[in-house]
Amino acid sequence: MRIADFALERYFARWEFSARYLLCASDVEGYPMAELLALADDETRAMWTDLRLGYTESTGHPQLRAEIAALYQTASPDDVLVFAGAEEAIFCLANVAVGPGDHAIVVWPGYQALHEVARASGADVSLHELHESDGWALDVERLRGLMRPTTRLIVVNAPHNPTGMLPTHEEWRALTDLAAESGAYLFSDEVYRFLESDPADRLAAGVDALDGGISLGVMSKSFAMAGLRIGWLVTRDRALIQRCAAFKDYTTICSSAPSEILAIIGLRARDTVLARSRAIIAANLPRLDAFFAARQQTFRWVRPRGGSIAFPRLLGARSIERLAADLVEADGVLLLPGSVFGHAGNHFRIGFGRQDLPEALARFEAFLDRTT
Repeated sequence: MRIADFALERYFARWEFSARYLLCASDVEGYPMAELLALADDETRAMWTDLRLGYTESTGHPQLRAEIAALYQTASPDDVLVFAGAEEAIFCLANVAVGPGDHAIVVWPGYQALHEVARASGADVSLHELHESDGWALDVERLRGLMRPTTRLIVVNAPHNPTGMLPTHEEWRALTDLAAESGAYLFSDEVYRFLESDPADRLAAGVDALDGGISLGVMSKSFAMAGLRIGWLVTRDRALIQRCAAFKDYTTICSSAPSEILAIIGLRARDTVLARSRAIIAANLPRLDAFFAARQQTFRWVRPRGGSIAFPRLLGARSIERLAADLVEADGVLLLPGSVFGHAGNHFRIGFGRQDLPEALARFEAFLDRTT
């Protein structure tokens, strides 16, 4: 396989651990280990204490798969396949779901792996571009125009990275109906599920919405445990799960034993874990509202409907690449230019899931006051 460099990961390789403030981080502030262990029940505390560091089951710990299945309405543990993070799940799924002669439609701008791996596997990929002028809304009729007889995969991320877009229930039903009519898989990247600004807007999970639905989840985003490197695919298509499991034999084979136990603890205590994530976001998002309201001559702000990121635009002649470079060099605050997604609109990703956002935002404000 020949695949393009992952621009976002190359960008973070340069800055993620040298910049003081990651104002573009896509995850929620990492959960403290001591606090997570304090949430363990008697069974999981014993599992942690008595853990032996051998290989784990390639499909995932049975109790981990049971906890993941419980996040969905129609899934059983046998519908779940555990991976070393969402990236591996995307890589395996794209390689087994499509190949030469197949067509995929992917919502864009977005996480590069969602379209690049399918391309590298030999599929023809069409991008369904979201537009700021539409409030980043999903346009199902426009997406329908991209469909072909060879369309095998429709990929959508909601809540969406980087825009914070979340389809309405009506839009989501139209999309799932389209996928069902066509016979294409609907690959639903749901890594920000449970972080909707209004819980009433939460969509039916892909696996629950249609027979050909595939849900992608991970401990990294909503659950604030990126360091565990635990992700999963859930689908009622058992043949597809088996093909992904066979492909995984050539990647990680199995997950980290300590990470699986910690993930079980976190998922059993999901109400507490998710409440913490939502509280951080609920405190930070109004700060961004105020920041952008005070600078309407400098930025265009479309308020996100879910997740922990948004995709504002820098107005005027100054490039966001130049501003981001100057900001991180002068004040140690990192933004993510839209060009890292291949997007040329002078947008940038801003994250609001970290607890140091007030300090990072204050430094950004001071920088703007000095330079504009």
